[in-house]
Amino acid sequence: MALKLNSLIFPSACKLPYHSNTVRSPRVAMASTIHSTSKEVNNLKKPYSPPREVHVQVTHSMPPEKIEMFKSLNDWAEKNLLVLLKPVENSWQPSDFLPLPESEGFFDQVKELRERCKELPDDYFVVLVGDMITEEALPTYQTMLNTLDGVRDETGASLTSWAIWTRAWTAEENRHGDLLNRYLYLSGRVNMKQIEKTIQYLIGSGMDPKTENNPYLGFIYTSFQERATFISHGNTARLAKEHGDLKLAQICGFIASDEKRHETAYTRIVEKLFEIDPDGTVLALADMMKKKISMPAHLMFDGQDDNLFEHYSSVAQRIGVYTAKDYADILEFLVGRWNVEKLTGLSGEGRRAQDFVCGLPARIRRLEERAQARAKQASTVPFSWIFDRKLIV
Repeated sequence: MALKLNSLIFPSACKLPYHSNTVRSPRVAMASTIHSTSKEVNNLKKPYSPPREVHVQVTHSMPPEKIEMFKSLNDWAEKNLLVLLKPVENSWQPSDFLPLPESEGFFDQVKELRERCKELPDDYFVVLVGDMITEEALPTYQTMLNTLDGVRDETGASLTSWAIWTRAWTAEENRHGDLLNRYLYLSGRVNMKQIEKTIQYLIGSGMDPKTENNPYLGFIYTSFQERATFISHGNTARLAKEHGDLKLAQICGFIASDEKRHETAYTRIVEKLFEIDPDGTVLALADMMKKKISMPAHLMFDGQDDNLFEHYSSVAQRIGVYTAKDYADILEFLVGRWNVEKLTGLSGEGRRAQDFVCGLPARIRRLEERAQARAKQASTVPFSWIFDRKLIV
């Protein structure tokens, strides 16, 4: 899910020496996003290049000795992560919520679905489409997890608990994009060709979560993201119900429930890291928050709008699906969940990181209030996903 937080600057963060050898190597680089022009993207005579490119990234920042620590947690992962996965035979599938094509009443069911969708406003559809596109970029997220040192699936079918978790998590998540995609297709309210192009562009561009092949950073990132998607899908469920589409509300609610269960898994991992390496983990948390959590679809592009992610984020903020307040609330929740304020025995660097993280939610809220006060007058932009109809951003 998306949120524009570029206006939130944390000056004091730059003063904190978070690049501890406990968790990270001293190699530091600033990542920048380069926007290729549409002309370059469409020129078939040139080799393919993604429309969004991230240059100069930090890799393999975790010291090698920490890899063995994660490998030693394989049995712990089996007992604490794999138990959160649902058997396939007990899992819901997209077809449970959609008109059945083999049914004699298929066309009547589609007609009924379209009637329900008529009450949903365009801004809701833009956010639902953005959510769906984010879910459909799942290959990127599995790839990201498999970049993490010490926990990656080394063979593609590894039997380590870490690898089994990653594949099964991906399999569960795969149903989310499938279901929302089919529902939107049947609704007749959106431009599927433009949506499909956006998905292809996004997967081709990848993502830059700034996790550096480092599972400390990676699992902090996924803990934050799973809670963000739980909140986002929960809010789309609420709004669908308010607009009278109870079936869509049910769909978004089931997806939110999955995200909550996945959040539990990733927060357990970080909780375990705080138990065995509190200093390294609090440094990683502070580092991740200093860089800010970039949303998975931040390289989104539809072939037309160079600021598509910003515009989609603005609509999500305006209708209350995912907001700056949610960002601060998530951090506050995680700080409490991991008892960061109660950590003891930290190094001087660790204590500074602890203070920074614990004070950050309130600071984000203050900065957001100031940003809202300075906000420019709202403008309207066209969204290709809804046939170039314009919305306030």
